[in-house]
Amino acid sequence: MLDDSPVKQFERWFEEASRKKPDFANAMTIATVDLQGVPDARIVLLKEIRDEGLVFFTNYESTKAQQLELSPKAACVFWWPDFERQIRVRGTVAKISAKQSDAYFKTRPRGSQLGAWASKQSQVLQDRTELDTAYLKLEKQFENQEVPRPENWGGYCLKPRQFEFWQGRENRLHDRFEYDLDLSGCWVVKRLAP
Repeated sequence: MLDDSPVKQFERWFEEASRKKPDFANAMTIATVDLQGVPDARIVLLKEIRDEGLVFFTNYESTKAQQLELSPKAACVFWWPDFERQIRVRGTVAKISAKQSDAYFKTRPRGSQLGAWASKQSQVLQDRTELDTAYLKLEKQFENQEVPRPENWGGYCLKPRQFEFWQGRENRLHDRFEYDLDLSGCWVVKRLAP
């Protein structure tokens, strides 16, 4: 039985996947486009499900962040093979508030906090030593004190305008349901052929 709300339907499937594979349920492939319109995809971790969208965190100077600055639209895919389920989401992306990013950053393991400072994400390194040296320097710099969130690191919210729920079935006669946000802000559900 499908929920009228794609967010509630998403939450239901996500909770089931999280119970079965808690370490990987929140892995989502997110696709953006570069200046030439060429798609680019990578896996990030979903950290929060809100009524307005899906929240993930990254370095604001990364390739994905630069692409989102140029074209604030993205698509993401969740794949849970144990359930033969996939969810696709398309929409616009916007930064969340600094306050919200600060709150999440405080919950991260200390090593991940230091890593956010040490890594100049997507930039070329001379070698691994450059990264390890930066990390060790930051360990000393922030010794015995709280690690603040770097200004170039924070969250984004993918605000969906379309969801597709795919349930695998025998003989490749899969179930596919698409939710589209209409101009009045209501979700319209359609069944799609597999």
